[in-house]
Amino acid sequence: MSFAPPRRALLLTAAAAALPAPALAQAPWPSRPIRVIVSFPPGGAIDTVTRLIAPAMQEALGQPLVIENRPGATGTIAASAVASAAPDGTTFLFDASSHSAAPHLVRNLPFNYATAFEPVTQLTSVPLILVAHPSVPANTIQEFLALGRARAAAGQQLTYASAGNGSSSHYAAVLFLQRAGWEATHVPFRGGGPAVQALLSGTVQFHMGTAASSSLLAQEGRLKGLAVTTQARMPQLPALPTLQEAGMAGYEWIEWGGIFAPAGTPAPILDRMNQVARAALAVPATQDRLRQIGMVPVGSARADFSAYVTEQRALLERLTREANVTLD
Repeated sequence: MSFAPPRRALLLTAAAAALPAPALAQAPWPSRPIRVIVSFPPGGAIDTVTRLIAPAMQEALGQPLVIENRPGATGTIAASAVASAAPDGTTFLFDASSHSAAPHLVRNLPFNYATAFEPVTQLTSVPLILVAHPSVPANTIQEFLALGRARAAAGQQLTYASAGNGSSSHYAAVLFLQRAGWEATHVPFRGGGPAVQALLSGTVQFHMGTAASSSLLAQEGRLKGLAVTTQARMPQLPALPTLQEAGMAGYEWIEWGGIFAPAGTPAPILDRMNQVARAALAVPATQDRLRQIGMVPVGSARADFSAYVTEQRALLERLTREANVTLD
């Protein structure tokens, strides 16, 4: 004797057969190694933090992170590789502040920075310090502001170094000079190291340098530390006021590092990557090491980082246009 299956069972079986395989059983993520494409060379700030947190992230994810450095073209070589990658959680971009500047500096990009990426988390922030050569006749930020104003009015502008046209130190100085209300002569160099060396030699008179490159020199008195670009004073240099304290309301500038995924990457993967990266940043030894080299660990929520990147992109678009910043 045979029995026909109930009608409800037949309907459920038919519905299950009609579903695509992924809907029935999603493979756990990650199931294979993850490519981490870094936008700057080995030894740079974003490369350093990437390699510091990679071991803890690999342990948590159960898969290796394969780190590829693809420097060049203001970070757009690395960004382009990730923008065109499959949004399946196997490729991530570890990028820096240039992520917000590149859209306004590099022409004919094959992707749109505003729509090509999913921000995952901000990893670090790096304070900048306004430092001057010891020969500059100003010992406080107020004296320096008055000196710059007087020199500009007399047609003898102060000179400042940057890590290159369109670099974070360049934009930091552009914003500073806008708020100060006077002009100075920009002297770009190929990187922050050469810029600091030019300042030490007296070739230029001031520089907006990272804490990593300038805080020790200011502590030793080899450069004059005048102010910091963050909202709060730096613990390493508690005597230096912020530029906000000096009267530049709302002035803040940091260099930052963060993680991005290709647009369309599923939210559960983004959330997991965010969680794992933040946990890796929270390791005490990692935090201590980052602070030793002038970086502040952050580990932000996805929504907060997305809003911050959008805000930074708008600010840099304005500064690029108003100050006619170019890569040439």
